[in-house]
Amino acid sequence: MPCTSVNITELRSRLSTYLTRVRGGEEILIRDRNLAIAKMVPLANTDDFDEETLELATQGVVRLPDKDLDLKSFFAMPAPHIPLARLRAAIDAEREED
Repeated sequence: MPCTSVNITELRSRLSTYLTRVRGGEEILIRDRNLAIAKMVPLANTDDFDEETLELATQGVVRLPDKDLDLKSFFAMPAPHIPLARLRAAIDAEREED
């Protein structure tokens, strides 16, 4: 879907319209005197996330995924090799912290 460009004055006067378009999947490039300054993009399906995660996303602390995780390809990836002694040491250290 192409990105729509809008100046701040237009965005202010028709904010609800542009938010509806973003909810529909469209990206909106925001300009100040024709200089691009920001972009509004739709969030992932917000029904999948709790309120705390959505707040962190709003603050820019975390990014919500663009698409669902493909579990088949994820589990097809090779697992990391961790020496057993190192794994035991990490578990023991974690238990000592509690």
